[in-house]
Amino acid sequence: MSKYELLFILDPELEEETRKSFIERIKGIVQQDGEIEAVDEWGTRKLAYEINKKNEGYYVKMNFTAGNEIPRELTRVFRITESVIRHLIVNEDE
Repeated sequence: MSKYELLFILDPELEEETRKSFIERIKGIVQQDGEIEAVDEWGTRKLAYEINKKNEGYYVKMNFTAGNEIPRELTRVFRITESVIRHLIVNEDE
């Protein structure tokens, strides 16, 4: 089990209910084989540069402990979800 930090940016135009359900989905994936330490929703912030014609994004940061399969699954989910602008998973143990 390793410690990870996850940061992902969602489309700011998503409805609040849709955004909350996606965050819960991500929590559920992590809890399959891990433990969530903290979830911090930073809210809508200006992006450093324009991505897909968007200047803002909804930031969510999550710290968790899990096996090495969970980050792979999260990456797969983020890649197929159109409302995710960017994501980054960092192994804090390395």
